[in-house]
Amino acid sequence: MANTNRQFQGALSRAQGKMFEDLIDMACRFYEAKGIAVIEKTPEPMKPIKDLGGGKFIAHYEKQAQPDYKGALNNGEGRAIVFEAKHTMSDRIDRSRVTTEQEECLDKYEKMGAMCFVIVAFSNKYYRIGWKGWKNMKTLLGRQYIKPEDIEKAQIPVKGGIIRFLCDLEQGEL
Repeated sequence: MANTNRQFQGALSRAQGKMFEDLIDMACRFYEAKGIAVIEKTPEPMKPIKDLGGGKFIAHYEKQAQPDYKGALNNGEGRAIVFEAKHTMSDRIDRSRVTTEQEECLDKYEKMGAMCFVIVAFSNKYYRIGWKGWKNMKTLLGRQYIKPEDIEKAQIPVKGGIIRFLCDLEQGEL
């Protein structure tokens, strides 16, 4: 019974994570249509190891994941934008949810002047946390996790079903 519950919870978490990713993809299409930014999902580097036929295969990841999304802002300079997206049904999210490899990549882009952040979904509320804040949560909060009440000012508005994670760049669009 415990194994069945874990399987159910795992399937539910994957479905909710996929729905969150779909919402971000929709927001990226919105921002591209408005001429605000072009942002794309970073493909996972996978290597097929066995062809199962019918377009199906068994594969393994060639290297650790990079941040989920990369793109450029239409700010007159083409500033890069790089971010990670994390979803949880819990009342907190651990800093360790961003892998060491993702952290190193975000650090490199931030040093080059990119806009870097983590979008966090707590159930159906969304937050944009600047990369420096995420990295330094131990110093800022005295712990290695964030709760929604810690980041209320970072809540992202949702309008017309679109997660407006670049609302501060929309120039009065809200």
